[in-house]
Amino acid sequence: MTEVSDRQPPRRRVPRPARPERPARPVARRGQGSGSGARPARRPAPRPAAPNAIRLGSPRPRLRMVGLALALVLIAFVVRLLQVQAVDASTYAAKAQQNRYVGYTLAADRGGITDRAGVALATSVDAYTITADPTLFTRKQLKVDDGPEQAAALLAPILGVEQDTLVRKLRPANPNLRYTVLAYRQTPQVWKQIKDLKTALADKAETDPGTVNALAGVLAVPTSKRVYPNGDLAAGILGWVNAEGKGAGGVEQQLNGLLSGKDGKIRYAQAGGRQVPTVGSTETPAVPGSDVELTVDRDIQWAAQNAITEQVKESGADRGYVVVQDTRTGEILAMANSPGFDPNDLSKASSVNMGNAALQDAYEPGSTAKVMSMAAVLEQHAATPQTHVVVPNRLHRGDRLFKDDIDHPTWYLTLNGVLAKSSNIGTILATGQLGKTQRQANQVLYSYLRKFGIGGYTGLDFPGETKGILAPPGTWSTSQQYTIPFGQGVSLNAVQAASVYSTIANGGVRLEPSLVRGTKGPDGRFTPAAKPKETRVVSARTAKTLAKMLESVVDDEEGTGIKARIPGYRVAGKTGTANRVDPATGKYKGYTSSFAGFAPADKPRVTVYCAIQNATKGSYFGGQICGPVYKQVMEFALKSLQVPPTGAKAVSFPVTYKP
Repeated sequence: MTEVSDRQPPRRRVPRPARPERPARPVARRGQGSGSGARPARRPAPRPAAPNAIRLGSPRPRLRMVGLALALVLIAFVVRLLQVQAVDASTYAAKAQQNRYVGYTLAADRGGITDRAGVALATSVDAYTITADPTLFTRKQLKVDDGPEQAAALLAPILGVEQDTLVRKLRPANPNLRYTVLAYRQTPQVWKQIKDLKTALADKAETDPGTVNALAGVLAVPTSKRVYPNGDLAAGILGWVNAEGKGAGGVEQQLNGLLSGKDGKIRYAQAGGRQVPTVGSTETPAVPGSDVELTVDRDIQWAAQNAITEQVKESGADRGYVVVQDTRTGEILAMANSPGFDPNDLSKASSVNMGNAALQDAYEPGSTAKVMSMAAVLEQHAATPQTHVVVPNRLHRGDRLFKDDIDHPTWYLTLNGVLAKSSNIGTILATGQLGKTQRQANQVLYSYLRKFGIGGYTGLDFPGETKGILAPPGTWSTSQQYTIPFGQGVSLNAVQAASVYSTIANGGVRLEPSLVRGTKGPDGRFTPAAKPKETRVVSARTAKTLAKMLESVVDDEEGTGIKARIPGYRVAGKTGTANRVDPATGKYKGYTSSFAGFAPADKPRVTVYCAIQNATKGSYFGGQICGPVYKQVMEFALKSLQVPPTGAKAVSFPVTYKP
């Protein structure tokens, strides 16, 4: 075997880590083994280490620091969350509720008022009440100190309200006040203008942080505005609605509960002054008011109002009224006052004229009241229409001398003539027969006046109505017991006076006057008004006799009511001219002129009563200035109601007799 030399080329030794000893392997010699003569492969030498190598530190400390920081942040969030949801939950919930949710009243639609034919006399149109939440104008909300001033500057020219007034409402003394009204019942156009401006500010505030939406707290409550299509027509009957939407006069006030309905409520979420549609809302719907149908005929009302307005102006009078009544039902067909007012524009109305003078004025009626005295005389069989009555120029009773409207020689009149010529003295003499003594006569006359409705309310239950003045007979003064029979010393209103003549026309049965035919509820069902109360005052025979006597006032040439004649119709009527008590001084000043009657006289259908207070131009006698008004209104009413003439000829009683 050939030996292998131990001599090798010199090599640089690199220290190596100690290795565990391994068993010696036999050295392969050239030519052995597989027969190859090559030398065994050498293990490559390891590379030397880099002289400046950087060794990484342990990451664990850094991870600990980051973990600790995150833990502290999470702890802070948890503490804050516990504070919001547990400790201060109610406080934050209240703040969120305050800023997020708003609510307001849903005004019910007010019922309409129509005449007997369904023609609208009062109706409602859409409107908006402009409101605000003052808490949304504070510095905390708007981040500015002058939020109310900015909003007021924008709203004042639109609402027509003084800027200072708006500022006071938007910055109230009570910092917790959440609701204030800026303007009532504005048109839809006004609210649209505010809404457009509000939206523009909100949109700009989203892109420009410097913009303040000063109108974010301005809201609108849908409501309605009362409108009277016929202007001042029947204003005294209808009344008006105040700024809060409540009836403040007339039927609007009397039946406010029926007309106004029941308001509802709505509550919704809002942001930036606008409703959030996705959050939802709670709503209690409003219940509309009922419609009211009056007994009034619009056309007859117009004729009455036109006639009295012209006569009051021509006579230079303080005021006047006309009442038209259906004699068969007691229904008021017209109730006109002059001067009146337009309920659409109360700013131009005088407070003196805003009531219903036909029901609210109490005055001494004068000779139109003589029909009640004559009714008592006939019903008590104290006299007949043809009973002779000697009427001197003067009559001494008690401590006074009584006279008629004109000086005259001794008249020889029938009882019918006393009424036709409207003699005060003749009436005193006739009513003196009602009892064995004057005291007894007073008691009898008083009982009839009460049955005719004098001294009591009409039954209309109208706001401000007067029942007049009728003292008990035991308190009548010496003069009153002689003046009351001819209409002085007692007072009434125009509807009471008309009702007296309707009672005679209705065969002696008094029907309480009525102004409402019925109501129609939200369900559309019509409910008629209750039937009027009936009272038998005098017999049908007495009523028929009185009607014939009243015809003499108009038809006889010596009667005082010839200006009330209507061609083709038989007319029954009576004039009146009374000394007038001035309401300002309580003393007699001027006159109350009047005319009352019905037609056709033999088959009555319509009663018309006219009175004018304190005429200062031309004549002041009732037959001269109220007779023409009666004729004009009665003619129109008869034609409007298509009442034909009866065609029967009048058979009148004599007016005078030969001694």
